Amino acid sequence: MKRFLKMVGLVGLVGCVSVASLASAQEVNVYSARKEALIKPLLDKFTESTGISVNLVTGNADALITRLKSEGKYSPADILITTDVGRLYRAKEQGLTQKIETDALKTLIPQNYIDPQGQWIGFTLRARPLMVAPQRVDETQLTRMEDLADKQWHGRICVRSSSNIYNQSMVAAMIEQQGEEKTQAWLNDFVKNFARTPKGGDRDQIKAVVAGQCDVAIANTYYLAGMASSDDEATRETASKVKVIWPNQQDRGTHVNISGAVISKYAPNVASAQKLISFMLQEDSQVWYAKTNHEYPLRKEVEQSEVLTSFGDFKAENIDLSRVGELNRQAVLMMDKAGWK
Repeated sequence: MKRFLKMVGLVGLVGCVSVASLASAQEVNVYSARKEALIKPLLDKFTESTGISVNLVTGNADALITRLKSEGKYSPADILITTDVGRLYRAKEQGLTQKIETDALKTLIPQNYIDPQGQWIGFTLRARPLMVAPQRVDETQLTRMEDLADKQWHGRICVRSSSNIYNQSMVAAMIEQQGEEKTQAWLNDFVKNFARTPKGGDRDQIKAVVAGQCDVAIANTYYLAGMASSDDEATRETASKVKVIWPNQQDRGTHVNISGAVISKYAPNVASAQKLISFMLQEDSQVWYAKTNHEYPLRKEVEQSEVLTSFGDFKAENIDLSRVGELNRQAVLMMDKAGWK
């Protein structure tokens, strides 16, 4: 009997040591809307630098938000990394986030790329200008986004669906800057100028311009940059046949958005999540992100990729991105009213 009790005690001690070891193990669980190839190398660098292991789950951005919500307090996720402030705001609005310690980070990046309540933070900047067939478009006739409502562009514009968050945020930003009345009037005439029913992604709009199906496309620059730096010669050739026009350079600036992250409400590894967010804003990380994903770094001292530089400098709009998230529903209603499918 005494021998049995000693064995039980020994097993219990081993069990305690095992539990303690597991408890001290550092890890962070990441849900990412970025494809693995576009995020994992940087996460591996984080592990090498900190010793904190990263468990990565990738998927569709909206599906990951839905997953977070359905998992509730049982979710293993510490961080959600996704694109567009509209999605970051959506996660916040659904009560899926918690406050990020941003005080030290505010010295690194502009404050309008950080949620006023600290519920989300930007990692990189994305621009959404016009991409045109230079031999068919007179640039002097297309200096503002508002110009696309003019009848001269009838049947000449390609853009993706109104269900796309990038377009929703673009319209939301217009509402914030131009007001509902002017934005609705613009939408009504803009939609009449579509060359085809919206379909496909941003790359498809660029390809449609090159194929002669339209003369003007609205697309994020990193899609064109990705095509321009592709290993496929035909894709590079397609990218070389369009020109970037930066609209609204004499007034409000070109529409921009962010990729960024939230810490999930029930994150089991908050300290590790905070360290990962800080790591993503370190200079080396910003350099890697900029050159690999062709997005604009939020830190001013970090250089952008050579491909992005070839598109030229531009003035970006300067608005509170949290308002873009807040105005998303209104933007969708107005796009529907205009008949943007």
